[in-house]
Amino acid sequence: MFEVLTGTGLAASAGLNAYIPLITMGLLARYTDLIELPSGWQWLGNGWVVLILAVLLAVEVVADKVPVVDHVNDVVQTVVRPTAGGLAFGAGAGSETVTVSDPDTFFSSHQWVPVVSGVVIALGVHLLKSAARPVVNATTAGFGAPVASTAEDATSAVMSVVAILLPVLVLAFLLGLLAFLFWFLRRRSDRRRERQAARAAGFRV
Repeated sequence: MFEVLTGTGLAASAGLNAYIPLITMGLLARYTDLIELPSGWQWLGNGWVVLILAVLLAVEVVADKVPVVDHVNDVVQTVVRPTAGGLAFGAGAGSETVTVSDPDTFFSSHQWVPVVSGVVIALGVHLLKSAARPVVNATTAGFGAPVASTAEDATSAVMSVVAILLPVLVLAFLLGLLAFLFWFLRRRSDRRRERQAARAAGFRV
């Protein structure tokens, strides 16, 4: 079961930032014994792959902190983040880590399941992030964009490490994500009712 939590945490992390979980796995696999990537995913630890991902991460970090540009970036990332989530789940769920010593038995007969699961998880987190960011920008006149982006990057980094080292804590992250989703949908509903009430009051005047 830890394989699922590891893959889920990495895929959710990719939904916030496509490159952080991939770089985390690549660096840990290349320079430590904390994770051993399966044979089909060892390219993630290649030095050139890590370097390319680092360059892409630098571009993403800058673009995601500039109002308006962050919206364009989110549109582009609608394809990139789910793809990264599929890769992260596939690689993470098949890796040997400090908590998983025999990962091959879980998805041995359905290798496509972790990749598809990662795509779906990362897409869901990405859509939530993309929907929340315009609200943050509008309510803070754009000043909240870099703060929100930094918080998302930090969460992605922490979640990537936690998913590999202590995957049980991924459950707490998922509960927090569901709580945020509930709050966000309720907030949007309240704001919609407020706008409708304001328009109705304007018409009466």
